[in-house]
Amino acid sequence: MPSAKLVLDAAFTIAPVPRRLFGSFVEHMGRCVYTGIYEPGHPTADDQGLRRDVMELTKEIGPTVVRYPGGNFVSNYRWEDGTGPKNQRPTRLDLAWHSIETNQFGLHEFDDWAKKVDTEVMMAVNLGTRGLQEACDLLEYTNHEGGTYWSDRRIANGAKDPFNYKLWCLGNEMDGPWQVGHKTPEEYGRLAAETGKAMRLIDSEIELVACGSSNSRMPTFGQWESTVLELTYDTVDYISLHAYYEETDNDPLTFLASAVNMDNFIEDVISTADAVRARGRHKKRINLSFDEWNVWYINQFSGDGPKPNTVEWKPQPRLIEDEYSVTDAVVVGTFMNSLLRHGDRVTVACQAQLVNVIGLLRSEEGGAAWKQTIAYPFEQMRRLATGQIVQVVASGDKFDSPTYTDVPVVDATATYDEETGRAALFVANRSLEESSVLEVDLRGLGATAVREASTLHAGSNQDRHTTNLEDHSAVAPRPFTDHVLDSGRLKASLPPLSWTVFEFDCLRG
Repeated sequence: MPSAKLVLDAAFTIAPVPRRLFGSFVEHMGRCVYTGIYEPGHPTADDQGLRRDVMELTKEIGPTVVRYPGGNFVSNYRWEDGTGPKNQRPTRLDLAWHSIETNQFGLHEFDDWAKKVDTEVMMAVNLGTRGLQEACDLLEYTNHEGGTYWSDRRIANGAKDPFNYKLWCLGNEMDGPWQVGHKTPEEYGRLAAETGKAMRLIDSEIELVACGSSNSRMPTFGQWESTVLELTYDTVDYISLHAYYEETDNDPLTFLASAVNMDNFIEDVISTADAVRARGRHKKRINLSFDEWNVWYINQFSGDGPKPNTVEWKPQPRLIEDEYSVTDAVVVGTFMNSLLRHGDRVTVACQAQLVNVIGLLRSEEGGAAWKQTIAYPFEQMRRLATGQIVQVVASGDKFDSPTYTDVPVVDATATYDEETGRAALFVANRSLEESSVLEVDLRGLGATAVREASTLHAGSNQDRHTTNLEDHSAVAPRPFTDHVLDSGRLKASLPPLSWTVFEFDCLRG
């Protein structure tokens, strides 16, 4: 039986928990927007066509920031098409996903939705087919109070007060040959730097994210970050990271270990950013925005696009509507752990995407909406991770997969909030078949009681491939009782292939 020992102490912390770490992503892709968050005529739709059932689920999982409107979609998007009277909005070809974009949902509808679910907006500008001027026009429209052409257009379109967006992406995945308007790092870096400088003349309080590599397997990875940051360092605040993972070739061990790749990716980008800082003798540090991450079964990709000249152009085709399992939920938990333990530098992160398209949530046109298995680790960490990220000193059994070596069987992160006197522990047992014995020394946190404990795993009537597609509550956290806390020491038996969460009452410092 595998085992792990952890030591936690409030004197040894990494950084405050960044609230923007628990973000998500809404792109005009597939059914994320249309029949996802927006469906006039649905039984739960409000007077703006927003699905109340999806909004309620969104509020429950609680993304603190939502990136919009893309993604690949943004790179040939005319933002102004989604403003003004709906009967005057143009229908366009979306080149990214070989779809028809009706523009019946646009900037104002998204802003209303974001306010209703109480989330911050992370806005992206098109640096593919458009550039500096269009980005400045959009910022003037959203953030300037009034008395100018674009701000008065916003007011005429029904929004007297500015939207006041402060977090902005300078394009999307511009290193990717698939991107409309793909650029070299030199081309992109110059454009991003000049666009960012101009945007700051409109609103000096905005924060800017430069495009990093689309994934760590890109042939230009590292060199792209270095060149882009050399050109943009004084202008931007963040460099972005994107990563998707899947189980392939019947190799669950590599899949369960894939957060090791996420850890390495993050640390490589930090090293590159800090090297540019040193060369340029800059004072500030560039933080990381991991603004696309998830499990995505890309090798099983099926749907109606993007396959130009092979399929019919139509609106909201079903695209990458992956059905997530117990295994996927445990892996997503390890991704959340990876992001949290790097929270001193990864201060923005967006799970991709919120609804239907590799979504935390699923919905059916005219029908129900429900949480996928992967929503639960996200929801739990967003709710319980407060205060400071605690260093986890760990020892225990490890395993090797065909790709990774020396992978801890038990993966854990923790937080401590002195103000509330509570601590949280997030633990994944990667063992497919065996329980793991967990021992945690919590005396340095002053833990006195287990306030809450739950676990998500395959129960007696399930297996690791069980999803919530048919029974929407089949996979969810259940109360966990196989633990004892005595004199500040926790001992627990973690079920095989499980995600377990503890909240503790602690003596305040």
